[in-house]
This record gives sequence, structure tokens and C-alpha cells, in this order.
Amino acid sequence: MQTGRTVLALAKDKRKKNKKKLYKLRKRRPYIALILFLITGILMITAMSMSVEVFTTVTLNSKLSGEQEKADLIASFIDSKEDMTLEELTGLLEPSGFDYVLKDSSGSIVAQRGEDTCALETESDYIPDFYGTGSVRFTSEDDDRTRTGFTYFEDSENKMLSFDKEGYVKVDLLLIFRTARKELKEKEILGSDPEEMAGKAASDVRSDFIRAPFWMSKELPNGMKLYLKAYIRASLPDVLFIIVLLIALIVIIAVMFFIMLFNVIGTITSQRRMTRLAFDDIVTKGHNRMWFTFKGDQTLRRRRNAWTPYAVADITFMNYRRFCSCHSLEEGESVLLSIQDKINEFLDKNELCSHSSDDSFALLLRMEDEPSLKNRIGQILHALETIDSEHSFTFHAGVSFIPPAEKVGLFKGRIDVDIDREYNNACTARASLEGSDSSSAAYFDDKFIEDQKWIDTVEELQQQALDNEEFIVYYQPKYDPRTNELRGAEALIRWQSPVHGFITPYKFIPIFEKNGFITNIDHYMISHAARDQRRWLDMGYECVPISVNVSRAHFIESDLAEQIRDMVDKEGTPHRLIEIELTESAFFDDKNAMINTIEKLKQNGFSVSMDDFGSGYSSLNSLKDMTLDVLKLDAEFFRGEQAGTDRGEKVVSEAIKLAKSLNMRTVAEGVEIKEQVDFLASQGCDMIQGYYFAKPMPGSDFEERMRRLDKAPEENK
Repeated sequence: MQTGRTVLALAKDKRKKNKKKLYKLRKRRPYIALILFLITGILMITAMSMSVEVFTTVTLNSKLSGEQEKADLIASFIDSKEDMTLEELTGLLEPSGFDYVLKDSSGSIVAQRGEDTCALETESDYIPDFYGTGSVRFTSEDDDRTRTGFTYFEDSENKMLSFDKEGYVKVDLLLIFRTARKELKEKEILGSDPEEMAGKAASDVRSDFIRAPFWMSKELPNGMKLYLKAYIRASLPDVLFIIVLLIALIVIIAVMFFIMLFNVIGTITSQRRMTRLAFDDIVTKGHNRMWFTFKGDQTLRRRRNAWTPYAVADITFMNYRRFCSCHSLEEGESVLLSIQDKINEFLDKNELCSHSSDDSFALLLRMEDEPSLKNRIGQILHALETIDSEHSFTFHAGVSFIPPAEKVGLFKGRIDVDIDREYNNACTARASLEGSDSSSAAYFDDKFIEDQKWIDTVEELQQQALDNEEFIVYYQPKYDPRTNELRGAEALIRWQSPVHGFITPYKFIPIFEKNGFITNIDHYMISHAARDQRRWLDMGYECVPISVNVSRAHFIESDLAEQIRDMVDKEGTPHRLIEIELTESAFFDDKNAMINTIEKLKQNGFSVSMDDFGSGYSSLNSLKDMTLDVLKLDAEFFRGEQAGTDRGEKVVSEAIKLAKSLNMRTVAEGVEIKEQVDFLASQGCDMIQGYYFAKPMPGSDFEERMRRLDKAPEENK
């Protein structure tokens, strides 16, 4: 079985996990998806470029290889004959198809075919080898293709190919395509027959759609220098294939790009929608408690806010549900919206407000000091009270202070801050105002912490204390004010703890009433009072009725009367010696159940009394409908400014007359002075219970009073 601490630990761990999920949801920024999208797009474009580059390189290298092989054959033949004449050289070069230039040792042209367009200033000692899209890389001299000893130059008129000093030649594809387009257009301008022109164009394009010229130079054995004009050639199908491939890749990448773009947009839209659902309040259209938890925790943990004191506040619209019942839910929600707008008027951009629950708002406020914050909270509450000229509203506020952070090592910030804990503290402070009919604020401090620790301690020890009978029954006698005779007593509880010593009722009874343990105390008190009565009867004493309080929480049990009967019968005590006291507030719960239980108790011979009559808003209908035996006048009748005045005495006198007219006995509580005793005796009050006659006492002391012929001590008169 899980202990209370284990349950709390599990709940705390669950809150942490939920908070982590919340942070993950909130931290999913749209720009991350956009960055990933751009990176993917760049990678796709790079892949496309590399694909085109590889294909272009392979194609151009294949076109270059034929020119190089022919040049290598010529060079090999020339190198094999050292004494070739000019005529033999020209005879060798003419059928090769190359344009050429032969220069003697002085640089003069001795033979040529075609124009001399060799740009000598761009000489390169490397053989071209294509590298990258539209680029040629020259290999080093140790490559086996350098055996012919050619060097390379650009063509001065046609700049389709250009060399740099690092051994690269670049192909200007744009210039190539422009030139080809111009040539085709010129063929069309010639006005040839379309079919004939198409045939010529097809024939020309098939062989030489692209011709990028460059020059190769070689030193001959006879001292002459040979320049050969070579071409990188590509046919129309080759170019069309590259274009089709490029277009296909562009289309594929474009389709994938737009698919990814739409996906990213959809993801961002979905995320924003999820964020709105998670953090927006459907009633006020503002923010909700989840947003407050995330944003508040984020704000408090920022380093720039570490030295700023903050406060978490809970402002509750009192009687909100009653307002909705009297008017409408829509009107109530409209008021909530007005409340949120009014609160926001008091906040700056670094402060937060959210609709926390049906009738509450959570605030995170910056503060200079406590007095200024309290003044500000008062201003907010006053503004909210007058938010609607047609209605008067009440608001309660609870506030928890968050001090500045302390320096921990090199880190300066709030490390252990918990916005949920602080808000819970604020709610705890606000809950202490329950019962107040005016707008007010409570502030969580060390006293609240100690009170909560004490509540936890009591709840941990309550069952053990009951089992070990640490609860002690005290008795406060009731005397007849006219004869000073002992007429009864009230059983009151005290707690003698082995750990905490003697504990008065007000320190644990309210806790038991809230957590429901009070019903166990009711059983305990009835059983022990009946047991003491039985023991005193067996000792020969003339016992008087003992009244025992039964809490209002007990009246939800339909068999309460039977439970009381069985407990008293178990101890063997006559029913007439046990009186059941019901608090006045219990009469405002289930009236029918109350009447039914009272009738059953009276049928079983028990007396029934109404305790604390006059402490609240008494209902005369309760006296009319319920056949009670005793009416106990609350001690407040005999305290305060009106006590002892003509007005106060008239109220008490009329209450006693009313009870007598209903055949009820009266008991006055809290009587402490002789003048009050004399007045009550003159009005016919049946019994007095108060310090004038006796304080609550242990059972042994009460037993001694019964033994002394049931007379009040003379010194107390």
C-alpha cells in the first residue's frame, strides 16, 4: 500500500514529466523547420548540380579524347623522324583536318591553314581533363598523355574555353549555346527552303552543334614550332540530352521542394493550432493555466530577472457560480472577460495574467517591496469591485512572494523555483479568507508554512493517536443558575500526544473536519462518554446527562441514529444520559435527513440539542420543523459591545421565552461573570456552562465534583 509521501512523490514526478512535455511542445519553433527545409533544398540543388556536372564532364571528356588521339598520332610520327622537311610536315598535316600554324625559330610563320588565332599569353603545360560542370582540369606532367609534349593555349577569337594559372580550363556553356542559337538563326535568315534548311541544319548540328576551339603547341626536332587548332565538339542530341536531363532534375527537385514546402507550412500551422489549443483559454480568449505555468517558469528562470523579486497571486471572483445561476453562464463569462481586461490594465509587458480556473486568475507580478505590492493588489481589487455598475462583486486574493535569487557558484539564477508551488501557496493564502464577505487579500508567509506542516503532522498521527487512545475526554459541567446544582456536562476532546504534548482542540479539530476524520472522533467521544457514564453508575453516582457533539459531516449517513444507539448500548449506558449536540450550521445541509435522524434519536430515548444557537444566521423554521430538547445560546450573546445592554438582554430574554414556548430547555454558554448569571437566572435559563462555574476538566476531576454532592464551589459564586 502506498504511503502519503509516496503518493506525493509520484504526483510530483508526474508534474515534472508533464512540464517536460509542455516545454517540448512550446520549444518546437517554426524557424527550425524552415532551416531544415532550406538545408534540404540546398542539398537537393547540390545533388542536381553534381549530377549534371558528372554527366557533362564524362560527355566533354569523351569528345576531347578524339582530338587528343589524332594530335598524339601526329606528334608520334614527327618525333619518329628527326629530319622531316617542310613539305613532309605540310603533307602530314593537310589530311589531318586540323587548322595549323608552323613557325620557325624566329617566330615567323612558314606554313599555315586557317587563321592564326592562338593566344600565346595563356600558355599552359597541362593536358586538359574535365573537372566540374563546364570546367577542364589539366593533368600534371607525369601523366602518360604528356608523352607527346603538347602545351595548350586559348583561342583569341572564340572564348568558349579559358585557362587560368592553376591549370584549369573553364567552358562558357552560356556562350556556346548563344553562339549555336545565333548560327541556327542565321541559317534561317538565309531564306533556304525549309526542308533543305532542316536537312542542312540536321547535318550540321549532328556533327558540330558545339565547337569550342583551343590550340595545342609542340616543339619540333628541326627547331620549328607546330600549333594545332583543336575543338571540343558536341552534337545536338548530346546537348538536348543534357538539357532534358537538367530539366528533368529541375522538375523533380521543384516537385520535391514544393511538397516539402507544403509539408513545412502544414507542420507550422498544425503546431500553432496545437499551441493555441494547449495555451489559449476558450472563455476569455486569453491564456490559460498551462500557459501561465510554462511562461511563468520561463520568466523566473531568466538570468536577467534573477535579481528581481516577484509575486504570484491568485485572484478569485467570489460567488461566481451563484452569479451565473442568477443570471446566465454567458453573462458570467462576459464578466470574466471584463475582469481579465481590467487586471491587464495594471500589468506591464513583463508581467503575466491567465484564467486559471472557472472563477480564478493567476498573476505573476514584479515587485519593488511588500508595501508597494500590497497597495497595488488593493488597487486591483478595488477596481474589480466596481467593474460593473449594476452589480456588486467580491474578490479574494492570495499572494506568495518570490525573493531574488542567490548566487550559486558562477551561476546566478533561480535554480529551484517552481511556479506551480508558488501558485499553490498563493491559493492556500487565499483559502484562508473563506467566510469573509468583503474583498481582501492574504499573503503567504512563514506562518502558512508552519500551519501546513502542522496539518501534515496531524494527518500522519491521527489514526495512531486514535488507536492508542491519546485523545482524552474532558467534561465541562452545567449548573442551574438558581440552585447551583449540577445538571449536566458537555464532553470535550483534548489530545495528549507523547511527541507534541498537550494539544488544544482548536489545533486539530478544524483539520479533522476538513479531512473527514471528525466522524471517527465522533464515534470515539460517544463511546468514551457512554463508558464513563456506565462506570460512574456502577460506582453509585447520580449521573447527569452528558452532551456529545456530532459533526455535520456525519449526517450524510442515513443510519447515524442506529450507529449512536449501538455504541451506547455496547457500553450498557441508559440512553437518557447521552445528549446529542448538533451545530446550528448542520441545519442548513440536508434538512430532511436531519429531521429523520433527530426523530430516530428521540425514539431511542436520546435528547437532542442545537448547539451555538445565534452564532450564524439562525433559521426559525429549523425550530419549527425539528422537535429539539435543548437550545444552547452561543457565547457571543454574552460578549462584545452589546453584551449586558438593554438591547442584548432583550435578545437573550426573547430567545429563552421562545425555547420555553417550544418546551425546550436552555443552556447559556460562555458565562463568566456574576451579573450574567443573575440575569439568566431571572429569565428562567435552565443551565449555565461557563468559566463562572467551571472550566473543562479531566474525567477524574468531574467525578470528584459528582462525589461532592453535586454542588458548585462556594468560592466561584
